[in-house]
Amino acid sequence: MLETFTASDAVELAVVERSGFIESRHAGAATVLSPDGDVVTRLGNADALILPRSSLKPLQAVACVTAGAELAGEQLALATASHVGTDRHADVVREILTAGSLTEDHLACPPAWPSDSATRDEMVREHSQKARIRMNCSGKHAAMLRACVATGWPTDGYLDPSHPLQQHIRDVVERLTGEKIAHTAVDGCGAPVHAITLSGLARGIHRIGSASERSPFALHRVAGTLVRTVRENPWTIEGPDQPDTVAIETLGVFAKGGAEGIMVMVAPDGTTAALKMLDGSGRAATIVAATLLARAGALDDAVVAKLADALNLGVLGGGRPVGSIRPGAGI
Repeated sequence: MLETFTASDAVELAVVERSGFIESRHAGAATVLSPDGDVVTRLGNADALILPRSSLKPLQAVACVTAGAELAGEQLALATASHVGTDRHADVVREILTAGSLTEDHLACPPAWPSDSATRDEMVREHSQKARIRMNCSGKHAAMLRACVATGWPTDGYLDPSHPLQQHIRDVVERLTGEKIAHTAVDGCGAPVHAITLSGLARGIHRIGSASERSPFALHRVAGTLVRTVRENPWTIEGPDQPDTVAIETLGVFAKGGAEGIMVMVAPDGTTAALKMLDGSGRAATIVAATLLARAGALDDAVVAKLADALNLGVLGGGRPVGSIRPGAGI
């Protein structure tokens, strides 16, 4: 068994306060990199191994495009999304597939209901069924398939770690993070997800978030375009009233959450925060990441306070506010 993130690696990152009483505490690890990539904040053990889950998607999307997937605008943004399955999201994923002479049947992610409640309610009223295209990772899978079509790699078995596409993604992840992959697991959508350190994830996201579209290197040009496109189309990355979308709209950052309490966020000046909550809860991850960027001088405190309001972090008692979910005192 690999040595992974443990309680001894964690510090308090957030608390839940109810009526002046600290009801719960979220422990984890975090790191912040300056615009130049230097470590300016380190909380807990950022060198313990984690599974980055969907926070790995920006690296996977860059790999798909460098492998030949021709994606731009909303299609490129959807390639790195964990979307809520609205009709608008599904339509763009269909566009990605159709442009590669692909159909929804080529997707190997599991069928799912949209997590957007209004969309799901409408589908139920219409007697629709779960669909692969509604699964939150369908954009990533469509991009993977487009890369296979572009290079002539087989679309069958595109999720197998030994498939040429997955080998290419692995190489890109190692190049961007500066680490050798320690372990490969199966993500919730069926795709490989690679164990790296939180420090490595921060480096990889920093390199993507600070990349220039005018770089002489294709990988950096793709990364710069990806980040700009997501910032221009924040609805793509998640959906209405969802944390990643709200953070991008409010702060102008690049944000990508992952399951089990992972969050990465890049400020407009390139300052980058990455964190992992030990208990796997993501409810405080967005505000903690934004607060870390503010403490580093990359975001204005007043704007971060506006984000906290938009994220609905209030704790209710009898239908009225009696407390809040907030960053811990040591942040």
